[in-house]
Amino acid sequence: MVDKLNKYLRLIRFDKPIGTLLLLWPTLWALLVAYHGVINFKVYFAFIMGVFLTRSAGCAINDFADVKFDGNVARTKNRPLVSGELRRRDALVVTLVLSVLALIIALICLKTTTLLWTVPAFFIFVTYPFFKRFFPVPQLYLAIAFSLGILMAFVEAGVGINLNAILLFLANLFWVLAYDTIYALVDIKDDLKVGMKTSAITLGKFVIPIILISYIILIILMVNVAYFEKFSAVFWICLAICTLLIIKIMIDIKDKNPEKCFKAFLFNNYIGMVLCVGFALSYWLR
Repeated sequence: MVDKLNKYLRLIRFDKPIGTLLLLWPTLWALLVAYHGVINFKVYFAFIMGVFLTRSAGCAINDFADVKFDGNVARTKNRPLVSGELRRRDALVVTLVLSVLALIIALICLKTTTLLWTVPAFFIFVTYPFFKRFFPVPQLYLAIAFSLGILMAFVEAGVGINLNAILLFLANLFWVLAYDTIYALVDIKDDLKVGMKTSAITLGKFVIPIILISYIILIILMVNVAYFEKFSAVFWICLAICTLLIIKIMIDIKDKNPEKCFKAFLFNNYIGMVLCVGFALSYWLR
């Protein structure tokens, strides 16, 4: 029983929470800004559980779609579906169960207007794995999926999709494009062999400059949010720290070394966390 459970936990990447964290941080940014730092525990619970369940379901459907490709990629060749520990049908069942759980929590905790946004969000999450077959920049499609929670937070707060919502949505869009392109650099040789589409392949020799530009846009958009919200020095300090983190990331990926690129990808977690701390303290220390 324990062994079977472990296989399912590996399927949803429970042992690799980086994807959940990278989805969680911008959701928390949005909740903090939309509610001006006031914590509504029921809403926070719904969004946090939604992040975990949605990302987990996304991993399951991704493995379902990529099982024939994952065996040819060094980083993914030991996943449960590839090794035969689980069947493709198991991945579909997991996707369905987790999605239903997320929907039930949303029905109990969130407004009807917010619930309507779960439809496009779910559609994008389950179709993303298939976009890698033909869409030249699937990372952009994933970025939209990872940013819809921001808009949902503002809708739930009752303020609608205002300027701050748009700024945070775009900021996260470019952040995801940056870090997921770095992630794509890790597997670029294997992806070329199996014919997978990624931004790292499509951008070619411009990939590093585009990653840098994406990070710069992230910082510029955060500056605008801070300006409109009249944040104090604490946020600007956090933003300065994020800038230093980005400089480190850019230094690490300049040679496109797979091992360094993977570590740089993971390092993005600190950017999301520091920004979240900056948002929280800017409201709570007023």
